[in-house]
Amino acid sequence: MRHAEVTMGRSFALAFDDGDDFVAELNSFCTERGIRQAIIPMFLGGFRQVTLVGMNGPLEDPDAPVWDETVLHTVEAVGAATLAWSPENDALAPHIHVAVGRKDLAAAGSVSHLLRAQVQFIQEMFLQEVLSPQMVRPLCGPHAVPTLGFAPHPETGAL
Repeated sequence: MRHAEVTMGRSFALAFDDGDDFVAELNSFCTERGIRQAIIPMFLGGFRQVTLVGMNGPLEDPDAPVWDETVLHTVEAVGAATLAWSPENDALAPHIHVAVGRKDLAAAGSVSHLLRAQVQFIQEMFLQEVLSPQMVRPLCGPHAVPTLGFAPHPETGAL
């Protein structure tokens, strides 16, 4: 296990609008405000369409990550995330998980990693910037899974 004491920065409340591209809007917001790392303790609302990591059928290798995508429509959602920096891509690397309930199937649920989503009606989020330590998400292990890590402070070497 890795760990680090964090120093928090600014806090924001965000309200996404109907039709917004959820991930693009989040990335834009962070870019405009210079946010390179944050925690999102929760978000909630609806998605017209959501793309999650998942597949329909048996896993070929239960110990390997799943990269397949599944698309669901008209769902209610609640989720959380961490935002860190990808050194390989020199870009923000959100790690967002969501629990969704399908409105057309008696709120039948799915839980997975969120890849893309289009807001339906409203999506509300609380975001807390992390000032230190530097949170990075390098590709790790035999499957090159983006994994949260903490970079030492450039001047002190401390986390």
